[in-house]
Amino acid sequence: MEKIVVEPPDAGWAVRTDAIASTMVFRSGSAAEEAARGLAIRLARAGEPVKLHLKLRNSAAEARFVRLPPLEPGATPNLVTIPDVRTPEHEGVQATRRAQSGRSRASVE
Repeated sequence: MEKIVVEPPDAGWAVRTDAIASTMVFRSGSAAEEAARGLAIRLARAGEPVKLHLKLRNSAAEARFVRLPPLEPGATPNLVTIPDVRTPEHEGVQATRRAQSGRSRASVE
């Protein structure tokens, strides 16, 4: 699976992927995101599943998507959002499950 990452270096916004030898740099995050999404669509249409990571400048959050090849020729590749499993809600569910099973966090890790 190909991976495309949009992230902010010191200045501008970078799009990095192994599919392209050099890093693409843009002035705005929206331009970088648009380029990354377009690349993801083209790769998916060529039959390559693509994982797309969009990072914010403050690194507080990021969005993750997977573009899957289309099921039919000429169709738009499928876009699947990957939920962030590191959310406080997820951690609370995991802690509850461990407590119910009698295991501590240390014994799980």
